[in-house]
Amino acid sequence: MENALHEKVSQDILLKAYNHMMLAKAMADIYEENRNVCKYVHSTSRGHEAIQLATAYQLKKEDWVSPYYRDESILLGIGFEPYQLMLQLLAKADDPFSGGRSYYSHPSSRDENKPKIVHQSSATGMQTIPTTGVAQGIKYIQDFNLQEFENNPVVICSLGDNSVTEGEVSEALQFAALHQLPIIFLVQDNEWGISVTKDEARTCDAYDFVAGFTGLSRMRVDGTDFVESFEAMKKAVDFVRTERKPLVVCAKTVLIGHHTSGVRREFYRDEEDLTKHRAKDPGEILRKHLLETGVDEDLLKQITKKARLEAEEAFEKAKNAEDPKPETVMQHVFAPTPITEEAGTREPANGEKIVMVDAAIHAIQELMWKHPEALLYGQDVGERIGGVFRETVTLGKKFGSKRVFNTAIQEAYIIGSTAGMSAVGLKPIVEVQFADYIYPGINQLITEISKSSYLSGGKFPVSNIIRVPIGAYGGGGPYHSGSVESILANIKGIKIAYPSNAADFKGLLKAAYYDPNPVVMLEHKGLYWSKVPGTEDAKTIEPAEDYVLPFGKGKVIIEADKNETEKGRTLLVVTYGMGVYWAKEAAKNFNGRVEVIDLRTLIPLDEELVFDRVKAHGKCIVLTEEQLNNSFAEAFAHRISKNCFKYLDAPVETMGSLDVPAVPINLILEKEMLPNAEKLSNKIEEMLKY
Repeated sequence: MENALHEKVSQDILLKAYNHMMLAKAMADIYEENRNVCKYVHSTSRGHEAIQLATAYQLKKEDWVSPYYRDESILLGIGFEPYQLMLQLLAKADDPFSGGRSYYSHPSSRDENKPKIVHQSSATGMQTIPTTGVAQGIKYIQDFNLQEFENNPVVICSLGDNSVTEGEVSEALQFAALHQLPIIFLVQDNEWGISVTKDEARTCDAYDFVAGFTGLSRMRVDGTDFVESFEAMKKAVDFVRTERKPLVVCAKTVLIGHHTSGVRREFYRDEEDLTKHRAKDPGEILRKHLLETGVDEDLLKQITKKARLEAEEAFEKAKNAEDPKPETVMQHVFAPTPITEEAGTREPANGEKIVMVDAAIHAIQELMWKHPEALLYGQDVGERIGGVFRETVTLGKKFGSKRVFNTAIQEAYIIGSTAGMSAVGLKPIVEVQFADYIYPGINQLITEISKSSYLSGGKFPVSNIIRVPIGAYGGGGPYHSGSVESILANIKGIKIAYPSNAADFKGLLKAAYYDPNPVVMLEHKGLYWSKVPGTEDAKTIEPAEDYVLPFGKGKVIIEADKNETEKGRTLLVVTYGMGVYWAKEAAKNFNGRVEVIDLRTLIPLDEELVFDRVKAHGKCIVLTEEQLNNSFAEAFAHRISKNCFKYLDAPVETMGSLDVPAVPINLILEKEMLPNAEKLSNKIEEMLKY
């Protein structure tokens, strides 16, 4: 896109920009002068002010923007006061973005009179996926007329040029170009990536890099010149607001300040480089332009002096503001869910048994008929095959390609985009094709999704459902059979379900839909169709449409004989997923001496039920399909031991797969690796001797 400069920028806008630049400079100077007070790591926008303010001044209240950690001038430009920013700088209780939980210039905002800002992390470039998800969500909303806007919303994602080398940035660019989303990727290029120079990091700048993305327009601009930047950003925003197509703006900037307060410029930059950058100070360039156009120098001096006084007063006020109270530290890990009790009809009269895979299909179908904000996407889930396990079959045909659609092989995008989709009020249901392939999406799940509610002070819990086929059976081999629950259970801020039968699956999926938090549904492939011998009970009567099963409610699926328990002759097996069927089969060998609990969800976990039953029996095995060392099962066994110690007759035992790096494809080796009913029976027999 050619950046032709035709329109004259009004003097009011120029003076407004100069005031904001002087504020940004004064704030940076004050932070430097008060390093003992500004003890938390921070960056400032020095050198980037022109392009940031030029961007901010284009935005309307319907728009969304993702500033990154050097973008305080964007925040000033859209209307945040220095005092508000300084509350976050000093991690104060009234920090409007995170309540003292996150770094300076890590905003999140739903202010109805300003552009909205979705939560994002410090991980450079990672914001591109959630922000592209916002644009994806806006396009969906407009396609289905779910909301009226006074102006077509524009989404702006700000990032540094060195972060463009991240693979997840390319996933976002690819999706935006393919689906023609209304987003501007504002790339600010100051030639540094901490101490890494552009020559060390990349073969070209972002402008040349994105040339191969068909359908992605681009422009270059001198980001140190406010007049040029303002005209360019006006053209860019008008283009996206009107044409509803994506655009990359590559703005050349300079780095006048430190990378961060913790990585100071003198650590890695010589005087020649600093002199080169200071010569392009946006404030000085604008000041010269104003003087050349007749603005009185005394007025500019007054603006500079007033900005310094305003920043000093704000800093003093922020310094004296209250710190967060210790008792607030656990707030906003999860948003409250409305589903707290089992409700609806689990076994309708004259109901028919269905397999687990159909339970999911029916649940999603019922939800999508009822809720136009629900949509489903992932690899191969579209109409053509309806999932490699047929787990979404018929849905594409019933709801169309805008609500059920295929994506590229982009696990990071599939998972991370749900943060942006959720932010604009949609409910994305997405699928990772196999548990073994979730790893490329773990970064987004941990860095962006799991922390969003907590670090935004509850403003942006991510409401999504991530479906993950999991588990080993029938020679699936090392990359289609893995278990990942321990990795996922170590992520704070997400919920995890692991149903073992059709009724639980449908009820939990419905609960997950109405839960405002991120939910991972682990779905054992061997239970989908009950093809594995001994898993016939995974088929159940289909619950009614109104049935919901809350998270955190385990179930005793086999009760021990009370007389045997009173004699101290019983044992408890705690398990989930395929383990339920190994436990049920093994229990047949012990005539009422084995009780079995199906956890149903791993986060939250029904510890109360487990502890109560362990105390009754005095002996416990935690059974998992995962490899044991350092697993979820071992961690839970420790908690059981700690909370039930004086009631135990023997150490809490765990049982799982052998500690090998992958599930071997050969059926003999697979069987040797995995637990089964026979192995569990031997363990039970051994423990019952205590």
